[in-house]
Amino acid sequence: MKRFWIVLSIVIAFIHPLHAQSEAGAIFLLIAPGARAGGMGEAQVAVANDAYASYWNPAGLGFLDGRELALMHVNWLPGLADDLYYEFLAYRKKYPNLGTIGGHLIFLNLGEQIRTSETGDELGTFTSYMTAFSLSYSALISKNRSFGINAKVSYQHLVEIGAGSEKGKGTSTDFGFDIGYMHKEWLTDRLTFGMNLSNLGPKVSFIDPDQADPQPTNLSLGINYALINGEYNKLNLVYDVDKLLVSSYPDMDWDDDGYIGGYDEDGNLSPGNDYNSNGKIEIAHTDPIYLALFTSWINDWFLGGDIDYGPNSPGNGDGIIGGYDWVDADGDGAIDGGKWFDTDSNGTVDPGENEMVPTEGLPRGDGWGQYNEYGVKEVGNADDRTISNELDRLVHNLGLEYWYGKYFAIRTGFYYDKTGKISNPTFGIGLRFAGYGFDFGYTYGEQGHPLTNTMRFSLNIEY
Repeated sequence: MKRFWIVLSIVIAFIHPLHAQSEAGAIFLLIAPGARAGGMGEAQVAVANDAYASYWNPAGLGFLDGRELALMHVNWLPGLADDLYYEFLAYRKKYPNLGTIGGHLIFLNLGEQIRTSETGDELGTFTSYMTAFSLSYSALISKNRSFGINAKVSYQHLVEIGAGSEKGKGTSTDFGFDIGYMHKEWLTDRLTFGMNLSNLGPKVSFIDPDQADPQPTNLSLGINYALINGEYNKLNLVYDVDKLLVSSYPDMDWDDDGYIGGYDEDGNLSPGNDYNSNGKIEIAHTDPIYLALFTSWINDWFLGGDIDYGPNSPGNGDGIIGGYDWVDADGDGAIDGGKWFDTDSNGTVDPGENEMVPTEGLPRGDGWGQYNEYGVKEVGNADDRTISNELDRLVHNLGLEYWYGKYFAIRTGFYYDKTGKISNPTFGIGLRFAGYGFDFGYTYGEQGHPLTNTMRFSLNIEY
């Protein structure tokens, strides 16, 4: 199963990069559908004027008349594998005096994988895939304003059976919601504002419910400005900004007492409990959905907190912040900072066998070390968070679309994610005639990048 986990991890990494303190399930829901969007830097929240609106912003459906069927195919991450592909099907219909009803179907194929035993022996092959179905409704609030909502069910089929001693199947069935809003002629008669809050719902769980991850709740804000709005020539500048509203915390000392937990929810001393004296949970956790809007923007940087690290990552530490400091263990006259030594000559570098020594006193007291026994700084890690760090985690989408009449379109755009180190220019074209629409989108990037040379093809049929 080695190839499966390699493929899956890379697919997830390039669907929508997550910052170090965030994790989410059902990440495939963030893959951008539509060749039109693919050519415009994936900026569509304030555009959303076709059947793809059921994904980008269901509120956009409220302004549309008639019926439309749309579908898209893309070989996903062509630089990674040749058996990954993504399919999208959407439909919408206007009902007078009721609103617009629509929906979409998503299918992501992860290809064929080789099943191996714990000893590396091949046990045959299996296939993995992810799919989701969404039902949409939208209606006008006024002449220029609309709201929309999606109800969705997603299914992830990773493996038929667990690995090793795990029981059950590596599958998950979940439900969620999207809420959208659109305001045309916002501030000026050439500006449209859009907002979409997507993937609200319970946590995603596979074999172990205790290891469930939150859905990829995402807030998208967008504007669409008509630079040219003539009879035969139209030019629109579009900009979206996305923020993943999922924050998972490691063991953290929020009240700055040097310990993890030790109190109950009411602030009463309770050794072994998960809360601090202020009633805030300090043991590793994920914030509930109703706090999502505030978590990523306020808690992360305003409240601070020091992180309890285990051997290799945050969490699973000793429950105490710091307690060790660097020394000149090899007597070379310098603190080498992380150099390890087998001081007991047993052939293995054990914890504590480095230039780290335990310090005396109590946590937060004079002389107390800021590091753990593995040489990882625990004091001040979360205190270093700033608003600028949060702003760095925003994903920016910029698009430009030119239409000649209603028949031909040229598009370009740019997708920028500083944290995920993604900066991809995009290009596209569109054709419309007799109710049929054909779109092509192309993502350019550095050689070797999995998103490089990604091509999207879409078909729209209005009737």
